[in-house]
Amino acid sequence: MSKAWLNIIGMSEGGIDEISSTAKAVLLKAKYVLGAKRLLNRVPHNQGQELVEWQTPYKAMIAQIAKLRGEDVVILASGDANWFGIGASLLSQFLPEEFNSIPTVSSLQLAAAKMHWAMQNIDCISLHGRVVENLHCYVLPRNRILALTSNANTLIEVAALLKQRGFSKSILSVLENLGAKNERIISFSVDEAAAQKIGDFYVLAIDCIADIDAPILSTIAGLPDDAFCSDGQLTKQEMRAISLAKLAPYPNALLWDIGAGCGSIAIEFMRAARGAKAICFERDEKRLMVIEKNKMALGVPTLKIVAGDAFEGIKNQPIPDAIFIGGDVSNHALFEACFGVLKIGGRMVANAVTIEGEKALFEWHEKLGGELVRVAISTLKQTENYRMFDPKKTIMQWLIVKGQN
Repeated sequence: MSKAWLNIIGMSEGGIDEISSTAKAVLLKAKYVLGAKRLLNRVPHNQGQELVEWQTPYKAMIAQIAKLRGEDVVILASGDANWFGIGASLLSQFLPEEFNSIPTVSSLQLAAAKMHWAMQNIDCISLHGRVVENLHCYVLPRNRILALTSNANTLIEVAALLKQRGFSKSILSVLENLGAKNERIISFSVDEAAAQKIGDFYVLAIDCIADIDAPILSTIAGLPDDAFCSDGQLTKQEMRAISLAKLAPYPNALLWDIGAGCGSIAIEFMRAARGAKAICFERDEKRLMVIEKNKMALGVPTLKIVAGDAFEGIKNQPIPDAIFIGGDVSNHALFEACFGVLKIGGRMVANAVTIEGEKALFEWHEKLGGELVRVAISTLKQTENYRMFDPKKTIMQWLIVKGQN
């Protein structure tokens, strides 16, 4: 173990008796021990050792740690501090060589064991200090979810969300104080959630069961058009799926969605890959409100929205891994600005429906190369006596991977 001044020790509800001998030795010799009150209460008092209760909010906690830089400090965390815990967060403020982490079994692992659920087959998420709308992406038939929670009200919010999504038959389990003497596990239906008397410290297990008419909102690109609120300014389902395939979402990638409309491309980009991020650039005030509504309803509350002219809005924004331009494709100045900041290996996709837009894409293809395709989609339409295929607008699409041509 390196000579770091800060050690993060994971502790279960069983207290100091259940941590490793290495962790116990580090804890007992520390000059300062920081943590939540319930964890500090499980530490025997040592003369010369100061127990420091966490302050809130998070910035205050970081300030507490920073003031003790260079001292012999231990942070007590629940379970594994690198799993929805403070461990990973410290990397934004401190160097890796400044601290060590000694984990123990997490509450999520304990919950999986109690539920007899294989961890590789479930989704583990955190709703602790996060809006419950983060759950939307995981609500799928027969999916099983373990969620960290903020307080007793998280259960009520989750039950309401499941009911609204058409998953009212789902089974909820509250696993309180796992590993402690007062451990308690209860299971009940969504409709019974409001009647439960529970505390604030628990893991919530969700066994998703869809009602027969529940909409299935897959994380695979191409949600139904009616999954979005819009004024008609919407990349339609089939073309959206094609566009997302060309944008190729991957974990932690950042997309710029220029002329975002209702935000459908950005929202599906974020839903498609773990940690994927997106920024919507949109000038229409009504559409800005629609994007806000859609991002919450479809489980990407961290989607960033920049109002106003995109040419000005893109300045000083994080460099994107991918850019989608669905409107104003004939704006050469905007095109040049976007392509200029796109990183090497980044992907740009532009869709055009007008003659002016197609002309611009032809010019860019001639200058930079890439792939140029025209997509024609027709859907079946029933008239009074006959059926026929009704063609939608033909769309030209250009894809360029920067640095490959």
